[in-house]
Amino acid sequence: MTISSLVYLSSQNVTVEDLARFCQQRVSQDDYPLAADVSHNVIIYDATRLTAAIAEQRQAVLAELHQVLAEGPGVLVIRQGFTDAAVLDRQTAVFEALLAEEAKIGVAADHFAAAGANGRLWNALQKVALHSPAAFVEYYANPLLGLVAEAWLGISWQLTAQVNIVRPGGKAQQPHRDYHLGFQTNQVAEQFPLVVHRLSRHLTLQGAVAHSDMPVESGPTLLLPFSHLYDLGYLAWRHPEVIDYFHQHAVQLPLNKGDLLFFNPALLHAAGNNRTADHQRVANLLQISSAFGRPMETVNREAMMQAVYPALMTAVADRTLDETGVAAVIAATADGYSFPTNLDRDPPLYGLAPETGQQLMTRAVSEQLSADAFNALVDGYRHKRQA
Repeated sequence: MTISSLVYLSSQNVTVEDLARFCQQRVSQDDYPLAADVSHNVIIYDATRLTAAIAEQRQAVLAELHQVLAEGPGVLVIRQGFTDAAVLDRQTAVFEALLAEEAKIGVAADHFAAAGANGRLWNALQKVALHSPAAFVEYYANPLLGLVAEAWLGISWQLTAQVNIVRPGGKAQQPHRDYHLGFQTNQVAEQFPLVVHRLSRHLTLQGAVAHSDMPVESGPTLLLPFSHLYDLGYLAWRHPEVIDYFHQHAVQLPLNKGDLLFFNPALLHAAGNNRTADHQRVANLLQISSAFGRPMETVNREAMMQAVYPALMTAVADRTLDETGVAAVIAATADGYSFPTNLDRDPPLYGLAPETGQQLMTRAVSEQLSADAFNALVDGYRHKRQA
């Protein structure tokens, strides 16, 4: 049975040979007429040249960038995306001030690295806007950020940002894919049909602004071009043989301060080892989301959870509901997804993603918590998810 004939995927279907068939492709610069260069299958653009092209042929620019991210190698760099170093320095100073404030409180958890290994500033977008509106305005006035977002997602996208500072000696991440399915365990990912695996990579754009020079020895992101095309990639990245293949074939481009990196979220990638003695690698990581990743109505799920819980526990006590019925009620009542949340207060302490409302409610039923205890638990859940 071929992958294309499957409706649901299994980790058992993963093979390195299938992944390699995609990753063995080679890029021709002729296919990307606006590109300034191709390096290790990464398409390189010059910001000045790209900006000039936008004025004359905006739709053609958008189409080429989309092609790079969709069917091309899945990754591009825009050299000198920020030309004014002072703008970057003022933004970096705000990052450092915010990190210093947060260091007094505690250590931020991380998704793909040990907590405290890096300097991690969650929700940097909002924090910078509130801390220094002027620095925010001059920084996000850069139209190239929105250009690539529109090329991949269309209009009305939404921006989020997280700062990552990797200190000398900082260890590499494990290779992985990103949001959405990249933040789920294989057991969870297997419950989504193939079409959703394909859709997930079209809902987000991953990007980074280099706030420092990033020579190879400082550990800029390791990238595996064309790996986003492998349908089983969200199930593959934990496999030891896939990890080995990644380390044998991933590429690593040095970046200069002010360069922009963008890639398909399904591209296998990992931040590298910082092997320097005295160089901090500073990046503002951009996670840009499709306008369509939202429900039609606003629903107060926490209020529903608190209202429904006593009746649910009565049904459990009376044995009028079996486990399947309990699960169905919880699914209709509580939020089954960890995001969006406030990662400062609701960090991924025990995995890649925080506890969902459905998991919390299931746990409460299993532990037979009283209504008062459950209400207090939900109040805490509501509070820690608030911006």
